[in-house]
Amino acid sequence: MNNKILFVATIHKHFRAFHIPYIEYLKSKGHEVHVAANDGVTRVEEADKQFDIPINRNPFSLDNVKAIKELRTIIDRENYSLIHCHTAMGSVVARLAAKGFRKKGLKVLYTAHGFHFYKGSSLKNWLLFYPVEKYLSTYTDGIITINQEDYNLMDKKKFRNEHSFLTSGVGINTGRLDNINETISELRSKNNYKSTDFLLLYIAEFIERKNHEFVVNHAIELKEAMPNIKILFAGRGKNLEVFKQLVKDKNISDTVHVLGFRTDMGELIKMIDVGISVSGQEGLPMNVAEQLYMGKPVVATKIRGHIDLIEHEVNGLLFEYGDFVGFKDCLLKLYSDKNLYDKMSESARIKSQDYILDNCIIQMSEIYKKLLPN
Repeated sequence: MNNKILFVATIHKHFRAFHIPYIEYLKSKGHEVHVAANDGVTRVEEADKQFDIPINRNPFSLDNVKAIKELRTIIDRENYSLIHCHTAMGSVVARLAAKGFRKKGLKVLYTAHGFHFYKGSSLKNWLLFYPVEKYLSTYTDGIITINQEDYNLMDKKKFRNEHSFLTSGVGINTGRLDNINETISELRSKNNYKSTDFLLLYIAEFIERKNHEFVVNHAIELKEAMPNIKILFAGRGKNLEVFKQLVKDKNISDTVHVLGFRTDMGELIKMIDVGISVSGQEGLPMNVAEQLYMGKPVVATKIRGHIDLIEHEVNGLLFEYGDFVGFKDCLLKLYSDKNLYDKMSESARIKSQDYILDNCIIQMSEIYKKLLPN
């Protein structure tokens, strides 16, 4: 049986970044797939229909009331079998709009790409987001989590959705990582690095929770301990220019290189020694999974998402958030012990296989089978 399926998120860029393979998979099975989100610029040509609705990231914006009304009209007209919603406000708008249609057979699936309430999060987050998610679970047939902590939390807090799923996230799209013909030495030469440089790479959006300043504030100490260290930052974000200025003001541009947005991420990962992530909040970071896939041990904070991907002293090293001594000690282990590095590199490749896109599509296909009419 062919079904109509609607994907909902806050902005269409979210679909472009993470969900095109899943839209294409559903279409290959004969289903009709629509998308609804804000951002009238980004086009999702892979979808059969695209709707622009005024979802706003601010939970208190009246735009969201308008978005619910518009989405309700779309749902009534299109007669969907399944709504698959993503992102915090996208999922709120979708589930409130779909509420009255569930008695007609509409199924609602929500992928939580990391709850905003978690171990160590602020009281404000718990007071604002937790009651909303608990309430909306009543109107959600299935909730997908991408890390163990979120999955356990749903059970502990007795969420009311019928089905709970734990998956391996959106998956590593290996296309940009495989078939890089240049050697590590050639890539380093092309990017003006020496074969003897100890290269670290932090791939992250330049926003507060990624905690970039932690590394910058200790860059001089890291260089004293590891004289040939170079720390690379790749990504875009609202704080990018501020961060560039901070590096300049601290006079550490010889050690810290702010690359900004890059389209050659596979080449960057291949040429570096170690991946790092000093973030305070994650869902399941695919940038870390990609570095593991390319055999790079990762040094990361001991938080939700990281601990799902990294087994301490097996395929990477974990340290407590904000603990610089712990961070430096982890790096020094990989810097000074070649045998340890090689073992972790091989373990990183093995662990990453659980997170490649093909395996994630298989996981999602089973979930869709459970919720879609036969």
